[in-house]
Amino acid sequence: MSSTSLPTASPDVLVIGAGPSGAIASALLKRRGWKVLVLEGQRFPRFSIGESLLVHCLDFVEEAGMLPAVDAAGFQFKSGAAFIRGEEYGDFDFSQRFTPGRPSTYEVQRAPFDKLLADEAEKQGVEIRYEVRVTGIDLSGATPQVTACDTAGTQFDITPRFVLDASGFARTLPRLLGLETPSTFPVRNAVFTHVEDRAAAGAFDRNKIQIVVHPRHKDVWFWLIPFPNRCSIGVVASREFFAGYPSNPDERLRRIVAEEPFLTRVLEDALWDTPARELGGYAANVTTMHGPGFALLGNAAEFLDPVFSSGVTIAMRSASMAAGLLDRQLRGEGIDWQSEFEAPLRKGVDTFRAYVSAWYDGRFQDIMFAKTQTPEIRRMICSILAGYAWDESNPFVAQPERRLDMVAQLCARAAG
Repeated sequence: MSSTSLPTASPDVLVIGAGPSGAIASALLKRRGWKVLVLEGQRFPRFSIGESLLVHCLDFVEEAGMLPAVDAAGFQFKSGAAFIRGEEYGDFDFSQRFTPGRPSTYEVQRAPFDKLLADEAEKQGVEIRYEVRVTGIDLSGATPQVTACDTAGTQFDITPRFVLDASGFARTLPRLLGLETPSTFPVRNAVFTHVEDRAAAGAFDRNKIQIVVHPRHKDVWFWLIPFPNRCSIGVVASREFFAGYPSNPDERLRRIVAEEPFLTRVLEDALWDTPARELGGYAANVTTMHGPGFALLGNAAEFLDPVFSSGVTIAMRSASMAAGLLDRQLRGEGIDWQSEFEAPLRKGVDTFRAYVSAWYDGRFQDIMFAKTQTPEIRRMICSILAGYAWDESNPFVAQPERRLDMVAQLCARAAG
């Protein structure tokens, strides 16, 4: 393998990955005057899961100067989330929430969405090199020493002042630096695909993601995410549950979907034209989100679960936080990455964690499908479902476990 210099001046910041967190972070840093290089291992557009954006995502898209392009792209309008369990139905409208902000967001096919954000970053002057992977990093010196390799086998040496890992599920720096640690969540798998749904008008609310509980297993659930004329459909369950179905992902997914009456009706005329994919053991964590010369963004640090579509929101918020702190650090200010980045970021992540746990143990489902729900409590919960898991003026953020327990008990008493 040959070794040469990357054909660019040494950047102030190297960003690993051109997905949403990488595009947002690099654009924000470029707008502050820093030279940024992004290395992306794949060629865009490329398939990625995580298509249902929360409202809070658009705050960061706007901060990075990309909102006009996103608004003009024709993505599916999303007003909220709907939950279905047998004959029970409940929904949240994002315009009716506790935390101020935009009233709606989008459902996006990630291939064009991610490319749009990356292209917008390039338009702002960010340099992106595709099909180049980071293969090594040395943090023993005053600045990071990074080794990367392109598809031709050419090796590059880069000496940035700081590295942001936005590599998502590739988890580049956690692997290279030995930072990975097991998630506290049980191991779950997801099987998913895109279909031409051909659903009749009014068959379901296309302005909302549909979260559907399996009729016999409360810890098995489906997502149905609408796009114009198409849908993303997936099921999430334990490995043990999937073991009772065909090993072929397409057969497995269609067999399980056929057990749910709502999805069977909505997809009765669907064209299953895309091979199903499987993602296993996706929950992940790290021993630290930062260190001398680096910080981890989004899924590179931690991924919880897809049930509340929190992944892209956490990724974008971490990108915004890191870019602001790094700008100050590069200008000579002392930054405490633990107290100013990891601790506050984890506070919102832990809020989402409480809701994910409550979903699987049934507490959140009891709240969601309760016959009577206090409007103010609904508004507070709606804020979290819209992505505002860091708004500590919201009691359901400040004390998520206590509030969830309290409301779940009230709902259980009312039902009994």
